[in-house]
Amino acid sequence: MGIKTLGMFKMLRRLALWLISFYQKVLSVASFGSCRYYPTCSEYAKWQLMYNGFFKGLWASLLRILRCNQLFLGGIDYPVVSRHFKSYSKIKPFTCKGVVKIVVWYVPKSKNQYYLIRSFAIIANIKEGIFCDR
Repeated sequence: MGIKTLGMFKMLRRLALWLISFYQKVLSVASFGSCRYYPTCSEYAKWQLMYNGFFKGLWASLLRILRCNQLFLGGIDYPVVSRHFKSYSKIKPFTCKGVVKIVVWYVPKSKNQYYLIRSFAIIANIKEGIFCDR
């Protein structure tokens, strides 16, 4: 793929994320919080687009929105993302000083596929070895 094509996908992903943000801040306030799943369909779509790319995220979000009706029970349905992590033996010791904000947790589902679980503002102070909620 050329550089122009990759730039176009990034622009489409930004536009989709902006539309989701607009929906969450403006349009969903007027509705009655009727999503049957956790995380909500709009939050699920946002995570899919951020971590899986435009087309895969759009497809997974469309399938999720189609499942969000009276025929399905709902419940907890975390996004599944594909990631290739380095081997633990090749990772250098964590040398960050100060506060590190943990945004998401990757919980293994199968080989190179993980459930994406959002951290609820957990802050880790690596320097002092203290974990605290904010």
